[in-house]
Amino acid sequence: MNLLRTTKKRILVTGGAGFIGRALIRSLLLETNSFVINLDKLSYASDLKQIESLLKEFPELESRYLFYKFDLCNDSLIDNVIREIDPDFIFHLAAESHVDRSIEGPKIFLESNINGTFNLLQASMKFWEDLPLDRKNNFCFQHISTDEVYGSLGDEGAFDEKTPYAPRSPYAASKAASDHLVNAWHHTYGFPTIITNCSNNFGPWQFPEKLIPLAILKALSWESIPMYGTGLNIRDWLFIDDHIRALLLIASKGIRGSNYCIGGYGQKTNYQVIKFICSYLDKINPQTDSYLTLITSVEDRPGHDFRYAINSQLITKELGWKPIFTFEEGLTKTIEWYYKNIDWVRSLHDRDHQL
Repeated sequence: MNLLRTTKKRILVTGGAGFIGRALIRSLLLETNSFVINLDKLSYASDLKQIESLLKEFPELESRYLFYKFDLCNDSLIDNVIREIDPDFIFHLAAESHVDRSIEGPKIFLESNINGTFNLLQASMKFWEDLPLDRKNNFCFQHISTDEVYGSLGDEGAFDEKTPYAPRSPYAASKAASDHLVNAWHHTYGFPTIITNCSNNFGPWQFPEKLIPLAILKALSWESIPMYGTGLNIRDWLFIDDHIRALLLIASKGIRGSNYCIGGYGQKTNYQVIKFICSYLDKINPQTDSYLTLITSVEDRPGHDFRYAINSQLITKELGWKPIFTFEEGLTKTIEWYYKNIDWVRSLHDRDHQL
């Protein structure tokens, strides 16, 4: 099945009010003729302004978009909801995703990421089993996960599709469990699934609890920019547009039952990331002192993974994907967007602190 060339497919995106989900819905509406259903429980990090802005700019897209406010943990109603949505394809992104919050309160991560995925798998499989043969053969459940399920790397090496799971935080453990559930449903029941594990995403419209938008917000508010320990922990950064291209390509051409690792080849220490942000803001919005003076070392979090890196050779070899944006290009675009939209960032940050 080539998702981008088919017409009138009904595509369900769970977690479509989150950072990656919103970007995916935008691409689906602009680049396909599919009908897109956004299912989200609207938690603290949810926001629909990006989609609302898109529909305002292109009102003709409204006829191909529908929003459902629903919590996947509601197992008593989920069967009816999935049958009502009547999907041909499911992108499952709904998840709690912040490591620090998982350390402070792990229960909701187990409920959302494990129980929610289980409920969705069960309801989706029941629905799939009753589909006509042509729709059944083209159906797929694509589960979007993280590289954090693989644990932490030393100075060398990279995660790939054969790396053993070794999660080290409640968040990573809950995502690892959800990956295993999806994999088990494929091998036990023949349910058509694909799993993707991506590195750290960044870009415009990201909720300001994550490193990059938080650093930009703190800098532009002239507040201390928190940096864990020495800032030498390394992440592989993936620009959101490159991730969305990978997800759509996998949906179109990926092999059912497979998993694909998606990385940006953008390994940077946390200090390098924050330094780039500060130095760039010094150029476009100079102050009396450099933004670099705001960087403040804070106590490291428990079990902080040292390094993540992804080997994306499989998706490159099988499907021809590779990132278009360098880390510097993506971060420049991101800083400029937040600089122009800082009021949106502050409103979300303030709303979160009022909850």
